[in-house]
Amino acid sequence: MNNPYEPIKTQILKIIPETAQIKTFVLKPENHFEFNAGQFIQLTIPGVGEGPFTPSSSPYEKEKMEVTIMQVGKITSTLHNMKENDLVGIRGPYGNRYPVDEWRNREILIVGGGVGLAPLRSLFLTLTYNLKEYKKIVLCYGAKTPEDIVYKESILNKWQKEFAGKISFRVTVDVGDEKWKGKVGLVTTTLDGIDEEVSNISESIAVVCGPPVMMKFTTLKLLDVGYTPEKIYLSMEKNMSCGIGKCGHCQLGKFLACRDGPVFTYEQLKDIPAIWD
Repeated sequence: MNNPYEPIKTQILKIIPETAQIKTFVLKPENHFEFNAGQFIQLTIPGVGEGPFTPSSSPYEKEKMEVTIMQVGKITSTLHNMKENDLVGIRGPYGNRYPVDEWRNREILIVGGGVGLAPLRSLFLTLTYNLKEYKKIVLCYGAKTPEDIVYKESILNKWQKEFAGKISFRVTVDVGDEKWKGKVGLVTTTLDGIDEEVSNISESIAVVCGPPVMMKFTTLKLLDVGYTPEKIYLSMEKNMSCGIGKCGHCQLGKFLACRDGPVFTYEQLKDIPAIWD
């Protein structure tokens, strides 16, 4: 029987700076590795430790995988100081996935905040791979400043040109600068007038990922505009450690985020106290 804690040797092929604190790491596992959008991996730095991260690349890319990581602690700081061709380890994938097969012929609203766009990028690329299967896709994204926009070239230029007339983009920043010509405001302001973009909100799917406070107020705004709890999907990466439901660090009411999530509907979580803490 394979040891579930034994990581796969993985090479860092490329490191892409996204912002001052966020980098995308292009990884090539030694063994064949597949995942679905929404699932996560445990990334190991030998001699330092490991942490959970959600791939940000398309699951249809089989030869390599990308993870977009913010520098916030010991493991991520060590990773940010690593070089191309260095080796790390990965194990997984763990958790559940976004049920995209159930979303066919629906309008899909994606709302991301900050580095929360990273796991949503994997979902976005999954949806665009089979774009004709969905009625409409609207991508809303908010960052603190223009310099904090993740995948800046893609979200402001490449994707908008590639999917013109097929996908709507709503991008905002909390604070603009002299070069910023876009919308200024919290990410929840991207939902203003969403009922004009989404024709049938009661049947539409909404997917949210970002900092807890952003997820909280975005969820409340979605409920206010007519989304139902069972159609609001949240990515709850809460203190996951072992990845396989053994350590209990990621308990969320009766659920374990690593085993039962990290993708949940708001219907599953709405009666759990302090889910945003």
